[in-house]
Amino acid sequence: MYVAHLALTDFRNYESVEVPMVRGANVFVGSNGQGKTNLVEALGYLSTLGSHRVSVDHAMIRQGQDSAIVRARLEHDDRQILAEVQLNRTGANRAQVNRSPIKTRELPRYFSSVLFAPEDLAIVRGEPSGRRRFMDELLVQRAPRMSAVMSDFDRVLKQRNTLLKSARSSGLRDNALSTLEIWDERLISFGSEIIEARSNLIAELLPEVARAYSAIAGAEHDASLTSYLSILSNNADDSGEIEDVATRGGRITAADAAENYKISLARLRRAELDRGLTLAGPHRDDLILTLNGLPARGYASHGESWSFALSLKLAAAEVLRRESATGDPVLILDDVFAELDQARRARLANAVHGFEQVLITAAVLEDVPEELAGHTVRIKAGRVVEEES
Repeated sequence: MYVAHLALTDFRNYESVEVPMVRGANVFVGSNGQGKTNLVEALGYLSTLGSHRVSVDHAMIRQGQDSAIVRARLEHDDRQILAEVQLNRTGANRAQVNRSPIKTRELPRYFSSVLFAPEDLAIVRGEPSGRRRFMDELLVQRAPRMSAVMSDFDRVLKQRNTLLKSARSSGLRDNALSTLEIWDERLISFGSEIIEARSNLIAELLPEVARAYSAIAGAEHDASLTSYLSILSNNADDSGEIEDVATRGGRITAADAAENYKISLARLRRAELDRGLTLAGPHRDDLILTLNGLPARGYASHGESWSFALSLKLAAAEVLRRESATGDPVLILDDVFAELDQARRARLANAVHGFEQVLITAAVLEDVPEELAGHTVRIKAGRVVEEES
């Protein structure tokens, strides 16, 4: 699948813009602050329902406007799909496919993309929440129904934490304990499904990350992944830092996760009541990244961290393309080549060569390897000022 045309209305600094695109490489060129990243951010939102730059949707609506519209014409074989989302400052967002309304959470089933941006360095060097977000966005792209599972888990987690805080302040009563046990059952049900899905995903990403890292770095390095599961840990720290690393080399089933989750909640009951906080579950898990046997976070250099983050995104793209019925995901590289030396630019260009469509942003066209400098769109102050092939 590829994007044949993108239209934006009141999105970021674009009042209205129409951007034709082609198969293969498309390069958006412009100085900083002109709006080239806004184009790929809009497409990233269509496939993940989130931005790689901000955590709230209304930040993407042009100042002074009540809504923004992202509309993309997608093509695969002889089939065309018109996917559209309207972001609203107040009220729920709205989505359409071929002019027919759909639930917004269903958009990822129609369009798949993988976006890499400088912000993704935080996946390697930042807090566990960034790595959880990386996994969960990919899970939703593979199976959109997981969005509902995660929403249900978050809702139950919030209710359970409210009950724990209430019990801490007023003293535990029998009816509070019985209510807590009901929330425990729901938490375990939804949480175990998320744990199993992440476990399966990590197992599929592992060989692809190793291959991608070697291809980008140009040398043999042991880039590896494993999971930290808080339900297997003997220690749960409020800060989210890992004190007692509990890992699982293989996959874990939902049934196995549920059994361990139940045991963990029973063991942590007193600590949770003292703190008014749920201390175990997928909201406190982590993805452990190692390079040559050492944790990438804290040991990897800037260049190694950059290569690792890029390898994770290329691995995600490979996993998606392997099981997709609509062809390759659109691969988006936002301001990537400026950070790489000449040799790594060439190796990255070779690694992405086989994808049906690659979208690239760059401040300077000369930073982009010649083999990827195909269809070029120049952006200035929220306008397309020139196109060339």
